Amino acid sequence: MTNDYFCPFCKCQMRIKNALVFGVKSRDGKRGIIFLHPELGNYTKTTHPSFKLKTGEDYKFYCPACHAVLNTSEKNNLVKVNMTDKEGNHYDVFISNIIGEKCTYTVKDKQLEAYGPDMERYKKYFDLSPEYKKYL
Repeated sequence: MTNDYFCPFCKCQMRIKNALVFGVKSRDGKRGIIFLHPELGNYTKTTHPSFKLKTGEDYKFYCPACHAVLNTSEKNNLVKVNMTDKEGNHYDVFISNIIGEKCTYTVKDKQLEAYGPDMERYKKYFDLSPEYKKYL
């Protein structure tokens, strides 16, 4: 059994076979579907050939079931989903919404694990108290 991923709003399962499914929207309003690899630290992604992702650009991520925006307001450029691992442990998972950035964070009981070559970029969001995060 692998990790299962859920929408934090409607609790819909977001992993289908070997992909996390998201609806995405670019700044200029183009919409598409993106499949991300469910393995933490694996940054393989797939879209339809007609939907071109632009490296360095940020995207809005949506739940494919309830269409809730998954981009977090308190952690700029991060998308939040929930995860349950094969042992049944529950985590909050944060991934970058900027195409080409390779960073993922898991949080369980205030314990942070970071993955990817760009992991240092957003660790500050997890180290500060909420009252100071607005200044980042």
